[in-house]
Amino acid sequence: MSARTTPPWPLVALFTAGYLAPYLLPTTVGRLDAGLPLSATQAGSIGSALLLSSAAAGFVLASRVDRLGPRRVARAGLLLAAVGYGTAALTTTVPVVVAGALAGGFGSGTATTVAATGIAAQRDPHRASTLGLLGVSALAGAVYLTVPHLGPGHGFPLLAIALVALLVWPATNRLNTNAPAGTTATATATTTATATARTSAHRPYPRAGLVLAGTMLLWSLAQNSLWGVSGRIGTAQAGLSEVTVGAVFAIALGAGLLGVIGAGALGPRLGRALPIGAGTAVIACCIAVSAAADDLTSFAAGEIAWNTVYPIVLSYLIGLAATMDPRGRWAVLVGSASSLGTACGPLAGSLLSASAGYPAMGRVLALGLLVIAAPMTAVALHTSGRRVLPSTVLRTHAARALTTRTPAGRARTPHTFAVRTHPAPEHPVVEIALDGIPAQRTAYDTAGPRQAAAPGPGPG
Repeated sequence: MSARTTPPWPLVALFTAGYLAPYLLPTTVGRLDAGLPLSATQAGSIGSALLLSSAAAGFVLASRVDRLGPRRVARAGLLLAAVGYGTAALTTTVPVVVAGALAGGFGSGTATTVAATGIAAQRDPHRASTLGLLGVSALAGAVYLTVPHLGPGHGFPLLAIALVALLVWPATNRLNTNAPAGTTATATATTTATATARTSAHRPYPRAGLVLAGTMLLWSLAQNSLWGVSGRIGTAQAGLSEVTVGAVFAIALGAGLLGVIGAGALGPRLGRALPIGAGTAVIACCIAVSAAADDLTSFAAGEIAWNTVYPIVLSYLIGLAATMDPRGRWAVLVGSASSLGTACGPLAGSLLSASAGYPAMGRVLALGLLVIAAPMTAVALHTSGRRVLPSTVLRTHAARALTTRTPAGRARTPHTFAVRTHPAPEHPVVEIALDGIPAQRTAYDTAGPRQAAAPGPGPG
């Protein structure tokens, strides 16, 4: 299988390890609240601190991954995640739990940064990000089904994240030490040359990139304000057990798998503006329904519909940021802005729900999403990205580029241009007799065009 068609599995694995912590946020915050002497707001603050540390890693390492080496940076991040989350899981001392969560969050953010940089260097960033979302959704769904049966301790979600970081470690062997992450040895030179030719010292699309980063912060803030308190909505407002809530989350993430598969199959056929704009509007409606849920039916409907659409829109947003800069700088910074919004989500959701209640919180978040959908759609329309044209279009442009002009002014395409990928069959040579006056010897001269008015000097 060629480098063009081989999925970037090391990047997919790193993406999964880095994004697992945000996906497990509801059960992590809920277990910290139930298993430690913490209030709901304090537990949400720890979750926000974890994700804030993850966002800080992206801001710090955004332009340093290539210089330090993807393999070295990825391994450091995975090791820090395993040690930090493992320490937080195995102790009940609150300061140590906070310190471990901060260290683990920085490790998760480091892994995500390496993955985002490598995904931006791929020929099809949307496909790579879709595979990553597919992996993290499947893994998070399995954790939600398993953790409720392991006991009431606060450490099981954190241990799951630490274990995934250790399992992903061998995948870093396939990352190049001094090349953009995810490129093979044969494709490194081509990818580096392309990125160098297409980019300068300044990031392309500066205003569009800043708008996308700012709106992504708010977009993720709205998503995770609800996600961080979804567990409490299910148990406190809808009156469901933890096992039932976990099952709903697992089914919702399973529906998200179907959504991601659909997004991967659809690809860029509809562009990015329509999935991002319309998808964000649908998410706003789902959030309002889920926040107002008071029984199993409404809670499950809101959560499942929301988690089906959310990864679809997220995959297009990640792909949009990646296509804006092949060197991955906007992908990392937009991802870090998203992590910053994700970090503030649990605390914002806790404060909003405590002051106004869950239904009012849902209406506020839905309205905010509808407002930011417009500038996000505008960015998608403004940036063309790196579309791969159909082969027929490419051949047509190549044929036009090779078209020459004859001395008489007629357009002619050289016969040496061929669309076939295999050798063309040979044609027999046919001799044609020409009747006329034999040419004089002086008519023969150096091959090439002649000037009618004043022939240039030449041999003979």
